[in-house]
Amino acid sequence: MTGGKGMEKEPFWRQAAQVFDERAAEYDGWFENSLLFAIERAALQELATPLLGPKLEVGVGPGRFAEALGVEFGVDPALAPLALAKKRGVRVSQAVGEALPYADQSMRTVLLLFTFCFLADPRPVLRECRRVLKPGGHLVLGLIVADSPWGRMLQHKKEAGHPFYQQARFYAPGEVEQCLAGCGFVVEERRSSLIQSPEALREMEHSQAGLVNQAGFAILVAGSAR
Repeated sequence: MTGGKGMEKEPFWRQAAQVFDERAAEYDGWFENSLLFAIERAALQELATPLLGPKLEVGVGPGRFAEALGVEFGVDPALAPLALAKKRGVRVSQAVGEALPYADQSMRTVLLLFTFCFLADPRPVLRECRRVLKPGGHLVLGLIVADSPWGRMLQHKKEAGHPFYQQARFYAPGEVEQCLAGCGFVVEERRSSLIQSPEALREMEHSQAGLVNQAGFAILVAGSAR
């Protein structure tokens, strides 16, 4: 990364958010008429766990998933994507996941979709999500699986200097489950999609229950351990 010592001292979230702020329209355009987005959206809509409101998406970006899932509230450190999310009907706030601007036990569903991989340390964000969740509420994590064709493709893009993935770190679902357990969550549902590899993505697919070997997209739904 360029920028010398001054850049190194910048908060990680600011470095990760900067590219999404500068290239919000380009990123938003990826979703237009996208088979990939349709598959990921369907997987979230096929969850057996009801996603009850009020709902909050942490790392809401331009609000494509929030709009599709009826999410009322969204936060993101990048300002430009929030303007797009607001146009899609989301009540937005510029904020980081480590300091959510919501009261204790004010949400029934909190979503982290493709955001976990951009967190320098996920634990403070997970603890904040737990704080704002009502008893019986759910945290929904959407992950690109590290050891899958999709995870390996994005890792290669990161190593090649792709602007959107320079700050990303991809995880195995087991790693994420351990992190969730350490922050007071217990996983209640697992779902997989993107069974087709990146080079073979041709048709719509529906998700499968559980963690499927080589699936590129995993969803973990967790509740608070009591």
